[in-house]
Formats: sequence, C-alpha cells, structure tokens
Amino acid sequence: MRRSPRARGRMTIPTATRYMHFDPHHSISTDIHVQDMDMVNVDFEWFDPQPSIDFHGLKTLLRQLLDVDNQLFDLSALADLILSQPLLGSTVKVDGNESDPFAFLTVLNLHTHNSHPVIQTLTTYLTTHSRTIIPALPTLLDAANPAQIGLILTERFINMPHEIVPPMYTMLLEEIQWAVEEKEPYNFTHYLILSKTYTEIASQLSAPDPPAFKKKKGPSSKEKDLETFYFHPEDEVFQKHALAWGNFDYETPVDEGASDSKRAFQDMGVKPKGHMILIEAGKLEAAIKAMAAFLSGGS
Repeated sequence: MRRSPRARGRMTIPTATRYMHFDPHHSISTDIHVQDMDMVNVDFEWFDPQPSIDFHGLKTLLRQLLDVDNQLFDLSALADLILSQPLLGSTVKVDGNESDPFAFLTVLNLHTHNSHPVIQTLTTYLTTHSRTIIPALPTLLDAANPAQIGLILTERFINMPHEIVPPMYTMLLEEIQWAVEEKEPYNFTHYLILSKTYTEIASQLSAPDPPAFKKKKGPSSKEKDLETFYFHPEDEVFQKHALAWGNFDYETPVDEGASDSKRAFQDMGVKPKGHMILIEAGKLEAAIKAMAAFLSGGS
C-alpha cells in the first residue's frame, strides 16, 4: 500500500553557505564572491510536494529551469499540476517543512495530461525543439502514438550539493513502482528529461565595437564546436544510457550582453541552452545507479 504524504528523510552534507538561483534575466549572482562562501554542515530534508506550502518556491525553480523561455508557459498551471500528485516526486528543504524548497524532482505523464493547456504548450515546444536532436521524439509525442512519455522536471539552486540528487531519483523510481501496482497511469515506455546546459563564450565587456560592415550571418565553426557544460552534472551520465539527447537554442530573444550578465566567478560569458535526454523506461534504473556512483566519486 502506498504511503501517506510525509517527510522523506534527512542527510547532513558539507555545503556552501550561499545559495543562488539562475535568473534568466539577470546575473547568476549579485555581489557574491568566492571568498564569501564558507563550507558548513547543512541538514537537507526530503518532503512530498505540498500544495499549501510549495507553490511559490516551485514556480521559482520552474522559472530557473526554463530560463528565458519560461515566459512561454503558464508556470502557475504547471506548478499546480505538479502539486496535484503529492505522492510522486519530492522537494528538498533546509529550514523545515514550512520553508520553500531548494530543489524538486517530479514526473508528468504527457499522454494522461494531454488535454491540459500547459501540457499542450509543453508538448508543442518539445516537439519543435527535438526534431533535429531527437528525431524519434515528435512521433512518440503524437497523440495517436501509444507511447507513454514521462516528462522528468527537476531543478535546484546553484551551489546545492550534488549528493541530494540520487535520493530524489531513487525515491521517484519507488513511487512509480507503487503507482503502477495500484493501476495508476505511470507505466511509462520512455522518460524525457528536460534540462539545461551552457557554453562559455568570449566576453563582450572589454571588446571594442566591431566595424559596421562586419556582420555575422550565422555561428562560426568555432562557435559550433564550443564545449558543453552541465548545470546538472547527472545529465552527462544519463546521456550514456539514452536513446538520444541534445541541446537546443531558446526561442526568446535576449539582449546583447546577456551572456556577460550571467557570468559567475569567471572571465567568460555564459550562454544557456535547453537540453533533452530520452531514455527507455527499462534503462532508467541502471542510469540512476550509474549516476549515484558518479556523483559519489565512484567509477
């Protein structure tokens, strides 16, 4: 029998004392310097999502996850949908049950909720941006396709320790198993993780204005080969177990200099990108075990 909503567990982890969220319109950090971040032992607690407490904190994390494209979605409706399934997914807090979450993880059945307006918007968005990086996904997302896609959404404040991630995924697998045993609609064929990455690009702050006659027609070969960095390091492990994965550019235009506004303790500018990972349902458990070993420093 499935449990009732409750606190999920506690872990003490050495952690930076300052937490930051990635604001898509402003800088990652404001007047925060490396020397300001002392390490202390922090108690992290896992909780079930709670509609009466977590709505605003969840919206903040969703806004961070979707970056500049967050304005394309009804975040209130998305937060409400996530909170409507309190026995699935978890939040992580440091100041007790009544405080805002510093991290969350959940899964949404895109087929079951396909009549919900925010899911329709999300499905169209995912279909549009997956055509070149995950060609099989638009077919899987088609309403006529019997595939059951579980959309995994997860986000946490920057500087949250990676050790909080494996328990969230492990608990999610258990909850999905319990739900399937009770004939609830979580018998997925695939999981789609919507995440984000970034590339480092040269700062424009000290660069002279380019001559008026020099205009770029598109990305240079050097730009195309830029190294990808991960906001969520677990994504790099999940990719090894995936059917397909890839980055995509956000739809929302940004001002010149936006990459510089997102610098944190570095000379390079930061350009975020959307990221998708498609995993067959039967391979998620092995992927989570590999991810846990990777984040704990194992091989």
